[in-house]
Amino acid sequence: MALRFEDKQALVAEVHAVAVKAQSVVAAEYRGLTVAKLTELRAKARNSGVYLRVVKNTLARRAVAGTQFECVGTSLKGPLVLAFSKDDPGAAARLVKAFAKDNDKLVTTLVSLGGAVLSAKDLDKVADLPTRDQALSMLLGTLKAPITKFVATVAAPHTKLVRTIAAVKDKKQAA
Repeated sequence: MALRFEDKQALVAEVHAVAVKAQSVVAAEYRGLTVAKLTELRAKARNSGVYLRVVKNTLARRAVAGTQFECVGTSLKGPLVLAFSKDDPGAAARLVKAFAKDNDKLVTTLVSLGGAVLSAKDLDKVADLPTRDQALSMLLGTLKAPITKFVATVAAPHTKLVRTIAAVKDKKQAA
């Protein structure tokens, strides 16, 4: 069923509002997927914080105009589903990658991150990006490492002295 002009305007405004705040976008061709599989993909997207929408390419080009994803406009060809990562840059890529493992009909066509269009081969690289919590824990570990090594270095002579005294005490008790 064709959309009315007002519906198209609302759709473009909705996708534009998401694209302005999004971290990354993945476009995937869904030709051949059943309605049940597409519904399953939408449910997984909702659970992982990914905005997933099937949009006509001309409307998608208008929706991403003026955003960091404007560069993907020329690459939109064929029936595509757009997955926007809201909070985590790799969330949409992880979702599409995991779903495409079980469903070979979902084919990634492009990935965009930071205003640059990446090829479909770069999906794995974007999907492997750490989540915010993982990145913070890695940063904390990096910041904590020098202090931990310093404390271990300062405590080493005292620890060695205590172990030596304990060994001498054990040797005297055994004798």
